[in-house]
Amino acid sequence: MKRNIYKIVILIFVFILCSCSEKNKQQIEIENRTMMDDRIQITQAQFEQSKMALGSLEEKEFPTVVNVNGMIDVPPENRAVVNATMGGYIKTTPLLIGDEVRKGQVLVTIENPQFLTIQQQYMEVNEQLTYLKAEYDRQVTMKAENITSHKNYLKAESEYRTAVARHKGLDKQLRMLNISPAKVREGLLSSVVSIYAPISGSITKVNVTKGAYVSPATLILEIIDNDHIHVELSVFEKDIMKVKKGQEINFKIPEASTSVYKAKVHLVGTSIESNRTIKVHGHLEDESDHNFLTGMFVEASIVTDAAFAKALPDEAIVTVDAVSYVLVLDEKQKDIFYFKQQEIDIETRYEGYSSIKSLEGFKPNTQFLAKGAFNLIGE
Repeated sequence: MKRNIYKIVILIFVFILCSCSEKNKQQIEIENRTMMDDRIQITQAQFEQSKMALGSLEEKEFPTVVNVNGMIDVPPENRAVVNATMGGYIKTTPLLIGDEVRKGQVLVTIENPQFLTIQQQYMEVNEQLTYLKAEYDRQVTMKAENITSHKNYLKAESEYRTAVARHKGLDKQLRMLNISPAKVREGLLSSVVSIYAPISGSITKVNVTKGAYVSPATLILEIIDNDHIHVELSVFEKDIMKVKKGQEINFKIPEASTSVYKAKVHLVGTSIESNRTIKVHGHLEDESDHNFLTGMFVEASIVTDAAFAKALPDEAIVTVDAVSYVLVLDEKQKDIFYFKQQEIDIETRYEGYSSIKSLEGFKPNTQFLAKGAFNLIGE
């Protein structure tokens, strides 16, 4: 009985040794295969869970661009500086920066006793003109009949023409002050004049307060009409020969938005600024859809040429220590993807795609990991 038990124990021990040996052999084989296969393996479940995607080389257009800086601006006729024709004291100034005004709207009123003096002189000359005209006509008639002397005729003519000239000058001064000569002739005098908006737009500067004295050289207000805006770019001298009318402009406003806007070259300057740049004027596409403000800084690229090249999405490319890599699909067995990490040279980048400099290592139907490569290569 003891002998039989002993035999059973020995048999169990031998079986265990054989089993362990077989497992160790299998483990060694797996490890050897793993060491020989340096490919990155992704299961179908991992692929779907991480929202990965495959892609291939695409034919994309890569433009040649000139990178420039500039600003949002308006044409000269859309910008107005408001001054006083004659000096005076600000009586009312109801507007603030940002207020919308219409052409012809009262902006400020100015008071000055000298305005009364001009109106008084106009009334005096206007009254004298009637008498002088009658006297001149009388002298003309008398001269024709040789009743008066030539000297009296010339005197009457000179006085009348002098009065006419002075009357016209004072009339023009009143109109420049926005005072109606007709009302002055009716005896309606005023020491206060109004300044009206020369254009419609928004108030961008207010440089006066109530009671302040302003001279004709004082900038009272500034109005800008943003209905028509453009981009004013500064192109360096070395690049200006590439820029032509009608070329596309892509620009963005880095301080306000990451969006890219479109414009076209409308005018190319013909003189060089002191900083060796030339002004390039660009018209915006769909400018009414954007809320740009005059003076905004822009970063722009002018498309001067274009060429087609094979490219991959930037998301498919991972750069580590200044070296760029992609994951190439080597094969798929059942539900496992096998990828090879391959180094590439990037020629240029544009709108989320990168053109590949050398395509010798890739077949026409080569597939790449278009999404999800960063985490795998980073690991």
